[in-house]
Amino acid sequence: MILGVYPYVVTNGNGEEAVEFYKEALEAEVLGVQTFGEMPESPEFKLPEEAKARILHASLKIGQTQLMLSDTFPGQPYQLGSQVTIAITFSDASKSNEVFAKLEEGGEVTMPLQETFWSPSYGQVTDKFGVSWQISTLMEEDM
Repeated sequence: MILGVYPYVVTNGNGEEAVEFYKEALEAEVLGVQTFGEMPESPEFKLPEEAKARILHASLKIGQTQLMLSDTFPGQPYQLGSQVTIAITFSDASKSNEVFAKLEEGGEVTMPLQETFWSPSYGQVTDKFGVSWQISTLMEEDM
């Protein structure tokens, strides 16, 4: 089942500044902020020092809506016009797989669906209309 659809803003290393800006400008309530440095360590991947303070994920409540935000990872491309994606959350991985496959038709997979430390099934796809989607299944304890 689809649980929600959220605008997701991507910034180029100034995510902390953006969170503060939207907090003030939009009277947003900051629900949570996590940096790349707070991710669980991976023996296969050494986190560069310049990535540690960047925002991995932030969630802000504006009125009855949530706005999500993250920084690009150092060295990843950042292009004006691509800083807003749509995040869609699911209650089960089978539904997220089904929707991902439909969005993938005629589009392009940026990150295949895979297990992450925050989701049993997360991936990114740009559909045939050029809209970028972040597909995520919530962990049971997050529902």
